[in-house]
Amino acid sequence: MKKGIHPEIKECKVTCACGNTFNTKSNKSEIQLETCNKCHSFYTGKFKTAKTGNVQKFKDKYGIE
Repeated sequence: MKKGIHPEIKECKVTCACGNTFNTKSNKSEIQLETCNKCHSFYTGKFKTAKTGNVQKFKDKYGIE
């Protein structure tokens, strides 16, 4: 590796909007996230799914059987 062209890697504090914090390594000293593994629906299993599909909504709207 060439000397002086790579950024310095240091300890980084990551903060999520939900309040979860953890440490990792990065060239930044602090990172703020909107979602993390503690609050994202994929990891928590709390998916927001529609009760009816688009086809059913269309049929209900126009009275089609």
